[in-house]
Amino acid sequence: MTDSGVEVSVVLPAYNEADTIEATVRTTLETLDAFLPAGSYEVIVAEDGCEDDTPEIASRLADGDDRVRHFHSDERLGRGGALNAAFRAARGDTLAYFDTDLATDMQHLEELVESVRSGEADVATGSRWIPGQQADRPAKRGIPSRGFNLAVRGLLGSELRDHQCGFKAFSREAFGSLVDDVEDEHWFWDTEMLVRAQRRGLTVAEFPVEWTPKGDSKVDLVRDVFGMGSQILRCFWEFNVSPYANRRTGTAVGVLLSVVAFALMFVYIDVGAFVDAVRDADPALVAAGAVVYLLSWPLRGLRYRDILAELGYRESTWFLTGAVFISQTGNLVIPARAGDAIRAYVVKARRGIPYTTGFASLTVERVYDLLTITVLAGGVLVALAAFAPDTVAELAATAAGEGLGGRESQAVQQAVVVASVVGALAVASVVAIVWSARSDTNYVRRVVEWASDDSYTELVASVFEQFVGDIQRVAADGRAFARIGATSVVIWTIDVATALLVFLAFGLDIALVSLVAVGFFAVSVGNLAKVIPGPPGGIGIYEAAFAAIVSTLLPVPFGLALGVAIVDHIVKNVVTVLGGAVSMTWLNVSLTEAVEGEDADLSSERAPVED
Repeated sequence: MTDSGVEVSVVLPAYNEADTIEATVRTTLETLDAFLPAGSYEVIVAEDGCEDDTPEIASRLADGDDRVRHFHSDERLGRGGALNAAFRAARGDTLAYFDTDLATDMQHLEELVESVRSGEADVATGSRWIPGQQADRPAKRGIPSRGFNLAVRGLLGSELRDHQCGFKAFSREAFGSLVDDVEDEHWFWDTEMLVRAQRRGLTVAEFPVEWTPKGDSKVDLVRDVFGMGSQILRCFWEFNVSPYANRRTGTAVGVLLSVVAFALMFVYIDVGAFVDAVRDADPALVAAGAVVYLLSWPLRGLRYRDILAELGYRESTWFLTGAVFISQTGNLVIPARAGDAIRAYVVKARRGIPYTTGFASLTVERVYDLLTITVLAGGVLVALAAFAPDTVAELAATAAGEGLGGRESQAVQQAVVVASVVGALAVASVVAIVWSARSDTNYVRRVVEWASDDSYTELVASVFEQFVGDIQRVAADGRAFARIGATSVVIWTIDVATALLVFLAFGLDIALVSLVAVGFFAVSVGNLAKVIPGPPGGIGIYEAAFAAIVSTLLPVPFGLALGVAIVDHIVKNVVTVLGGAVSMTWLNVSLTEAVEGEDADLSSERAPVED
């Protein structure tokens, strides 16, 4: 017992509860008075940046009853943040809280408090999901709740059935030992407290409660997906991966990543058919293609340097070339280009560039790539329409799969549709980015607030605003936009030159002008087509589009064109994998740290350079 004589502190977290808070406080006092001695308890209204009359009501109640205290915050702290502040200010040794809508029957309050007050448990929590005593919850609440609790048990190792029931108690000692490690300050707060309590070996008592749903509830995109889901993944990483993350394991993972990327290049192709197709290819010209392709990588680093410079970060071209190599190697293994996240980690961990800026710079780079190859492909198509309209008709027939086998026809049709859609989206994205960069309207916040009315909205909106703002900064500078665009054209020209050298390696006797025009068109459309997630390594849809265009526009059989496409792609993947392996060793990158932005080595961290 504290010097004040208060043994039990009950906190009522309140946000815009003007309609119910007074009745809730009265009911709480009556219930506590029934089993606790007078003067041994207090009720704290943790009023959290309310926008209604809750503060005035709470102050009036506190002024009229010395058992009631009012904790006020001008700014929204979040549910967990408000509980932290109120519990720290509380005077009791037993700390309890419950939701102010009184969804949990108050007959259980004595069991909740006494299980901790008696010393039988360090933490106590009500449960709506104990087998045989489940609460009758509507599907819109029950299904998400079950999914959430299943994820917490499966990923975080909890033994409890219900983590989000707003009916919990802690001993002051337990609360003090846990609170500094709990990172979330909103809806995930109590789940994280329960999980950490179990991992510390504290006694956690879970008991069934009668629970009646109050008010309306809905699945909230921001709260449930960005909020709760990301917090589960954060804790999973901290508990199960972080303890084993170090430079040695990171290097081992990097080497393994490179080996897997190389092996995957041969999983999705017929190796026998490939060997037959390339048997007569000139290895010297194939090697020359690899050397030419290697020359494009410093340009990729230079372009990325220019993009980051527009965002206020000055980095060396060679460091950024290594970062690009590493992320592209990851893309050969991880579907949906998720390997790009590795680059955001590298520039964060080694140079202190925020994740939002890292991903924004990647987005800018991707838009430039897609726009460049769309313009290249479109330019060739317009020239063909002007000077060889019959050829365009042949292309249309090939795009429809005419004259091809079943699998070939399906792959070509898919490639054409995807390339067309991606090209259109690339142009639309550039238009939208440039237009929004010149607009004063905050469309990001409008969209986020439309998707959610939860208090996580402010946090998520600010993150997306920084992300979009970084993209717009690059688009708003016309000279930088043109310079980066010109570099992109050179990069993709080198990509085409690599393919042309592979063409020549097969001994094809084709007029140089035709070869160059078809090469630009085939490489551009093939790369547009492979944007859609497919097998790791991207083998398949690129080759289909490439071979279909080449066999239509040039006197080359489809099978031989497919062999050229495969060799072209493998040459580029081998260069990428080798460059990635060297870069991971050079930069000593631990990929197992990839989501630990705050704990990464930030010895080189610095603020953006102001223009």
